[in-house]
Amino acid sequence: MKTKIIILGGGFAGLRAYYRLNEYDGNLDIKVIDKRSQLLEKPSLPEVAFSGKPVNSVLIDLQPAVEHKKGQFIHAEVTKIDPDAKTVTLSTQVILPYDYLIIASGAIKDYDAIDGFRQYGYSMCDEIQATKLWKALQDFKGGNVVIGTAKSTFGHQVKAPNLAAPCEGPVGEAMFMIDHDLKERSIRDKSTISVFSPGKIFFEDVGDHVREKVGKIMKKHAISLSTDKVVIKITSDALFFEDGDKVPCDLAIIIPPYTALPLFKDCGLGDDAGFIPTDETMKHLSYDSIYAIGDINALAQPKLGHIAVHQADIAVSAILAKIKGEGEIIKYEPSVFCIMNMGGQDAILIYSDNLYAGKNDLAFHSPLSRMMKWSFDSYYYFSQGHMFPDFAVEGMEKFLGIFKEDEDKYIPFE
Repeated sequence: MKTKIIILGGGFAGLRAYYRLNEYDGNLDIKVIDKRSQLLEKPSLPEVAFSGKPVNSVLIDLQPAVEHKKGQFIHAEVTKIDPDAKTVTLSTQVILPYDYLIIASGAIKDYDAIDGFRQYGYSMCDEIQATKLWKALQDFKGGNVVIGTAKSTFGHQVKAPNLAAPCEGPVGEAMFMIDHDLKERSIRDKSTISVFSPGKIFFEDVGDHVREKVGKIMKKHAISLSTDKVVIKITSDALFFEDGDKVPCDLAIIIPPYTALPLFKDCGLGDDAGFIPTDETMKHLSYDSIYAIGDINALAQPKLGHIAVHQADIAVSAILAKIKGEGEIIKYEPSVFCIMNMGGQDAILIYSDNLYAGKNDLAFHSPLSRMMKWSFDSYYYFSQGHMFPDFAVEGMEKFLGIFKEDEDKYIPFE
């Protein structure tokens, strides 16, 4: 009899889990369910917003990607989960049973939590917002650009880092890429770029070495910074903060708060904020057949693709160990790994596990980093959502290992 596995969500984490499960030659019936028909390659959205990259080059059709591997893709929304009966109900009224459910739905970007955002704000967190921002930039003739992250609120059922901002990497990309764009159009001297963070420190998910290096580059590019700022309102010419401050603004680029789908709280699966609490094997704290990976997992802090993929690998190893009755479960060892595009041929690679009591806190500012990001984005798109093969990942780890002992070693091309 086939083991029925349902993956709710076909994003970074969900597709990774699906591909990993397909490496097992056992008798599995795998269904991927998503209300979207296409995966959105979110790491490429800054290029859509600031470089005009075509939207169709960051979208991957889910049905051929899934069914090429003999799974089934269902284009529908899940409206109910019954964890006791082990069933999910679709918007089509179809009820599907499962032996294991992997929830990889991602989080909601709550644009409406900020007064005035729909009228005056811009973002790059989805293809609609990124395209809207690109169009606005074509009409921008100079002025005050303000970039920042709204404050998110998370639950308290699991022990995870308490971050005010779910991820500030996109803010880093936005500030450097718009700086590059304005210089290319010879209007940088007619503009100011200021950044704000709801946290007491900017880039709170990394260590001092990375923050200092990014800070020096910001200073060189005349990008100012304010911390402990919680945005509450946007108008046509200003941003308003919770502490009463007001700053002039002609172009507001905001990463909105992250919230959980109401579905999970309604079904009794979410914590006090609606995110799904799990142990370090990604198994729900109350239901042995339910796993959660990616942004919806309460442990996932920051909300980062690298962590989502790591959690997917762990969940699959745990499920297969149960099915086979043996096997090693991957240990949860989260870290921050991202490459911030800076426009042109420039980028910063960041690798840090300081947030989790690790000793790595590295930043590589180099065209080599830009080449690595281009390589990943291209491979991911043309392989229909596959991550780099293991040998390439091992090569990257060896490269990073060169700099673990001495963070100030020479970086080629820097």
